Amino acid sequence: MPDHSAALTYSSYLALDEILGAQRPRSDEHDEMLFIVIHQVYELWFKQMIHELGFLQRRLEQGDTAHALATLKRVLTILKTVVAQIDVLETMTPRQFTSFRRRLQAASGFQSAQFRELEAVLGRRDERVLDHHPPDSPARERIRAAMARPALFDSLLRYLVTQGYEMPREVTERDVRAAREPSAAVQEVLLRVSRDDGDAAQVCERFVDLDEGVQEWRYRHVKMVERTIGARPGTGGSAGAQYLRTTLFTPAFPDLWAIRSEL
Repeated sequence: MPDHSAALTYSSYLALDEILGAQRPRSDEHDEMLFIVIHQVYELWFKQMIHELGFLQRRLEQGDTAHALATLKRVLTILKTVVAQIDVLETMTPRQFTSFRRRLQAASGFQSAQFRELEAVLGRRDERVLDHHPPDSPARERIRAAMARPALFDSLLRYLVTQGYEMPREVTERDVRAAREPSAAVQEVLLRVSRDDGDAAQVCERFVDLDEGVQEWRYRHVKMVERTIGARPGTGGSAGAQYLRTTLFTPAFPDLWAIRSEL
């Protein structure tokens, strides 16, 4: 338990001693500090997005439109910040990265448990991501637990039910541990929502914004990796940009995109 007996200060409230002491470069290269700080900040934003999306799911399932929209706006703003951070990372040239890259050894972004948890919240169900984490590790259990809970789109469909839109039982009572497949029945409901052009339609449009924002981050991330290491394998033996390219243009909420040509 934290010690609350001492007078609270700016530094103690923000745990600055721990945060500012968490950058431990493994070389004397100037640019390694930037690399560490950028990725630590990414992890902090991932933590905040997971926190916000959990809150969003609860607000959606309670039919709380106002707070759902406000939370979506916050998440979208965070995403823009996350994308903009790549501009800072791209100030590092390939030679500057190469100067300390070998010190990373087996460390790889593929091991980011929070990003895998975030993907699970967005609907990804892929047991292979667990292979990057030791059996019985807390990180592995967090990812597995996230894949066993309703995804964000499940909460959206439950929200639509609270707004008076009927949804087939097989949709609302599906096995959430399985990946959701595009559904003609769901798309029919989403078309009605969009054509009604009410609050529920606004929530759905913000989901499209969220999906687009995640895809934008993936694209910028791929191009950053390509300009930094080219076609070489990533750290830890990962496939680098070759793998990352396979994640492009794969929407998290395909039903929302499928109806665009019908509107």
